[in-house]
Amino acid sequence: MEKLARLFEDYTGGSSPQVQLLKGEGSNRKYYRLSAGDFSCVGVVGESGKENHSFVSLSRHFESKGIPVPKILCVSADEMRYLQTDLGDTSLFQLVSQGIRSGLFSADEKAVLKDAIRVLPMLQIEGAKGLDFSVCYPLEAFDRRSVMWDLNYFKYCFLKQSGVDFFEPSLEDDFERFADMLLAVPMVAFHHRDFQSRNVMIADGKPYVIDFQGGRKGPCAYDVASFVWQAKAKFPDDLREELVSCYMDELEKFMDFDRAEFRRQLDLYVLFRTLQVLGAYGFRGLYERKPHFLESIPFAIKNLKDILKKGDYGVPYLCDVLGRMCSLPKFEKSADGLDRSKLTVRVFSFSYKKGIPEDESGNGGGYVFDCRAVHNPGRYDEYKALTGLQKPVVDFLERDGEILRFLDEVYSLADAHVERYIERGFTNLMFSFGCTGGQHRSVYSAQHLAEHLAKKFGVRVELEHREQNIRQTL
Repeated sequence: MEKLARLFEDYTGGSSPQVQLLKGEGSNRKYYRLSAGDFSCVGVVGESGKENHSFVSLSRHFESKGIPVPKILCVSADEMRYLQTDLGDTSLFQLVSQGIRSGLFSADEKAVLKDAIRVLPMLQIEGAKGLDFSVCYPLEAFDRRSVMWDLNYFKYCFLKQSGVDFFEPSLEDDFERFADMLLAVPMVAFHHRDFQSRNVMIADGKPYVIDFQGGRKGPCAYDVASFVWQAKAKFPDDLREELVSCYMDELEKFMDFDRAEFRRQLDLYVLFRTLQVLGAYGFRGLYERKPHFLESIPFAIKNLKDILKKGDYGVPYLCDVLGRMCSLPKFEKSADGLDRSKLTVRVFSFSYKKGIPEDESGNGGGYVFDCRAVHNPGRYDEYKALTGLQKPVVDFLERDGEILRFLDEVYSLADAHVERYIERGFTNLMFSFGCTGGQHRSVYSAQHLAEHLAKKFGVRVELEHREQNIRQTL
């Protein structure tokens, strides 16, 4: 961190920066916002000098072509750290989040999605012109090794973890056939490898592409599959058709191609990309237990079920295995993002002075979390008449941050327990949060856990703030 600050000071001529750690999802790189006065930039600390070199080289090449990417401001001598332009905090995923939640995308959301996918042909075709692909890391081109890595990533990190039975030699035979079909597609483009709405930032109303350090020479269709069939985005079929058509209209400005043949290629890469994504979700979610990836698994399974309806893609044994995997009870319950069990989760806030809530289900109780160690807003006059549902108290607690760290631990425990209760077909689970008066910390905690569980698992959540006599069903 000190070395990154010195890099900033060297670039700005001595200004000492304020530093803010930025949230990352699947990357091991660390991102920081560094600012001094009116100037800010993003500092990146990577674990691989070769990967950093790839990103820096690609970014400079793309910028020279007028492609909207972050500008590299300066790089440390060992290439382990660099500064790039600050594109703000708004990703494309955030801008269309209302549509993702509701399934109904507004005209504005559709417009910004189309703006983003129109950038892709420029990145792919114009970006490939004059590019020294030897800077790409870890491979220069999408080849058989790339395909087999991703297929085996899926096999070992997800398929085997699912517990579905399969005959490995037959599966490997279909992997080889699938690779042949994928590699028969012309490799004419810069292939981003993870072009999706979280890797498009919106700054001043314009889309910018980020996180292309794993890119290489490859096919056009893969990145379209990645964007349009992004698991958690849940684009409806009509919007997918609009986005694919929009992409092909833009691609025609850069190259001649057969639209029907492109759609055939796209079908293959939608299946391939979905398997690669499930491998990543298996590793980042099932192994590393990162919540975002665990939450995304049901949506990828739903995508896969829909994809398999089109046929066997010339790999019948693979598709048979995938169909049986999707039909496993643990996926059958959640493949459409909704829980089909009868589980009801009851969440309470309460005052310890008036006792712990009774468990009316007859199961003898559940988790009870003591919030009294968290900084108490009730000690201050301006908050005494308010509750943990009201903005001044919410702002106080979140600004202090102690309750956020407390809830991170609660979420981890609660998620694992709800998952297991769903798998076992249980009907009742109870979480209670207590504090001194049952007014601030416990109310905030109960409300946030209830909303978290309802959103993540789709279970019925009955919420009761006992001391306020407030009841809500989520």
